[in-house]
Amino acid sequence: MNKKIIIVDDEKRIRDLIRAYLEKEGYSVMDYDNADSAYAAFLNSQCDMLVIDIMMPGTNGLDLCKKIRAKSSVPIIIVSARDEEIDRILGLELGSDDYLAKPFSPRELVIRMKNIFKRIDKGEVDENIEIHTFEGVEVNVFFHSVTVNGQEASFTEKEYELLLLFVSNPLRAFSREQLIDRIWGYEYIGDVRPVDDLVKRIRKKLRSYGSDMEISTVWGYGYKASGGTDEA
Repeated sequence: MNKKIIIVDDEKRIRDLIRAYLEKEGYSVMDYDNADSAYAAFLNSQCDMLVIDIMMPGTNGLDLCKKIRAKSSVPIIIVSARDEEIDRILGLELGSDDYLAKPFSPRELVIRMKNIFKRIDKGEVDENIEIHTFEGVEVNVFFHSVTVNGQEASFTEKEYELLLLFVSNPLRAFSREQLIDRIWGYEYIGDVRPVDDLVKRIRKKLRSYGSDMEISTVWGYGYKASGGTDEA
């Protein structure tokens, strides 16, 4: 069954370009020029991913992302002419799975989408070990769930994958490049900044749940899971 994609962008040229590339790849596409219409369609029709622009008349893309994330964990990619760090971080904190700055290559968008679907569909986890724990954080692979100090915790798909990697490999240091390969895939095109953004989000959530687990910075290299609350 073809995966269904919702595109939300007030520029018809952008919508048509994305639609052409996605339909060529075999995806089923619905596109909307405003957030309110897209949200209504999302509530009434199941979809597998949304590609959302930030700057739109009326409700903006970040607010749409927030509303959708309150209802579902469906993958979201934000595309925007706004490439300021605060916008990128805010989009990721609101639950988007990726952020692509305009102008962008439609081929790059397709690759990023495929990588997200590959991780979701393939499930790159050793199923022989169903529960991983470290410093009060428990990741249950079978139920695809996380608890922190016995409290159920909410994490996006990428957050979950990175957290599972750290919890199942405590005290092991991973370089940013290794994390890009593990979480985004070898076909990822771009720099390593998304790793830092993802780590910041996970740290913030772990602290909000009172966790003793910390993702520590290994200066000049990457990150590792440790105990305590060392700051980056």
